[in-house]
Amino acid sequence: MTGVDPGRLTDQQLMKELETIHRTRHDALLYGSNDALRAHNDRMARLEGEYLRRHPRRVVATSRTRDGARERERPDALTELGGGEPQGVEPAR
Repeated sequence: MTGVDPGRLTDQQLMKELETIHRTRHDALLYGSNDALRAHNDRMARLEGEYLRRHPRRVVATSRTRDGARERERPDALTELGGGEPQGVEPAR
């Protein structure tokens, strides 16, 4: 295991770790060794798992769900860039 156990991080530290690991994901995938990518996957999963444990009812944008994606694919659907109504949000389930 590398890094501090996510359960021991403050909320602020956890968010900073998540921001960093998401920012470095692309380079790890493209240029990291298999071992480095495996370590990155493991660390990201543990950090994200801790975030989800702490925030089980986080707000989810309906546009980020399958139904929301299907709605965007409809030719008659409003688009966010087109000045339509903002997409709604609902608690995670």
